[in-house]
Amino acid sequence: MSVHMTSASTISTDEGDDRVAAQLYSKVGWRILPFLMLCYVVAFLDRINIGYAQLQMKQTLTFSDATYGFGAGIFFVGYFLFEVPSNLLLERIGVRKTLLRIMFLWGIAAVAMAFVQTPTQFYVLRFLLGVLEAGFFPGIILYLTYWYPSARRGQIIAMFMTATAIASVLAGPLSGGTMQYLNDIRGWHGWQWLFISQGIPASILGLVAFFYLQDKPEDATWLTADEKTALRYQLEHDHKDVEASSHANFWQMIQDPKVYGLSFTYFLLLGATYTMVFWIPTLIKSWGVADLLHVGLLATLPQIAGIIGTVLMGRHSDKTRERRWHYVTCVVVASIGLIIISFSHGNLLASVIGLTLAGLGFVSATPLFFTTTTEYLSRASAAGGIALISSLGNLGPAVAPSVTGYITATTGSSLYSTYLIVAAYILSGLLLLTIVKVADPNDAKS
Repeated sequence: MSVHMTSASTISTDEGDDRVAAQLYSKVGWRILPFLMLCYVVAFLDRINIGYAQLQMKQTLTFSDATYGFGAGIFFVGYFLFEVPSNLLLERIGVRKTLLRIMFLWGIAAVAMAFVQTPTQFYVLRFLLGVLEAGFFPGIILYLTYWYPSARRGQIIAMFMTATAIASVLAGPLSGGTMQYLNDIRGWHGWQWLFISQGIPASILGLVAFFYLQDKPEDATWLTADEKTALRYQLEHDHKDVEASSHANFWQMIQDPKVYGLSFTYFLLLGATYTMVFWIPTLIKSWGVADLLHVGLLATLPQIAGIIGTVLMGRHSDKTRERRWHYVTCVVVASIGLIIISFSHGNLLASVIGLTLAGLGFVSATPLFFTTTTEYLSRASAAGGIALISSLGNLGPAVAPSVTGYITATTGSSLYSTYLIVAAYILSGLLLLTIVKVADPNDAKS
């Protein structure tokens, strides 16, 4: 798409220039967003495929449910330890070198998962995957702030994060089909082929990222000088929808109690969501669905609903310039879906409806959270702040699956675990409303 501009003032905050601005951001979006989404699809597949692999691994390896729960969670410990250093380094060396390092190495570790034989090997590799992937997600969120002002960030982050739902849609039939049809090929189990086939693309994309992306708009040879100036104007005249911080640097940011409040909000959201993501295959199987391919296909329904909800909520949030209540709506919808599952008593139709509704809510919530977070943080603290909030929040998935697994094993029922997940969603919504305030409209006047 070509964009015709005559001067740096071609794009301003005037309503008459909205069409030209939309053309420019469309050009930027088509250039960087599909590739970033593809990278995230691969990243997310490598992160969640253990939920499918363990259905078959149990037949060849003597791992207990507790082993899988701990292995699923320990990934996020490694992620936590290295996320902030990775994002601070990205700010210095750029996204190209960062994605090359992250994706190439985690692809190798993902393939190595095919050869685990003991719980210790399983734990080490899951931890290593977290270490190597650390910084990928907050790095991309930071990268998007280099290109998009607050007013356009809700929809773009939402679109980027539909990659998680797309990955989950693909994960079910792809993982189920791989395990079913490649089992015993060349003497390897289906779950081994699963890790190999989903790990190699990460390393390839890391190499491609180095040559395809540009670190900042100023480096983009596919933008004209006027287009670069226009983007810079938009970013320098950025009017936020929530009350922003005034951090002058990373050290001021880490002394802000609201940063830790947002981290705990994300801890609750992510802990609840990943508990759902990891155990959806097992949950569907408990409803009487025995065929692995059918399990995978049913698991796509909440993700398809999530893709639709994410795009619509992000678009509406940008249009209305409101973030907080959109987020609350999402976590409430997720909670209602889980309650429906709890009272369906294994009825397949009712359970699938509840699961689809839950997916609509929890998939749509995360983009709104990070849109709000990027608006709260100052430009000087964005790199470290996004990574710190993300890393602390990622401890949620390190804890929640083990806790809910223990509760289910102790009580003999998943009902109390479901109630805990619902409580986590609702509390995260209340926290965001309390911590983040609406921006003063007078601050938007310039």
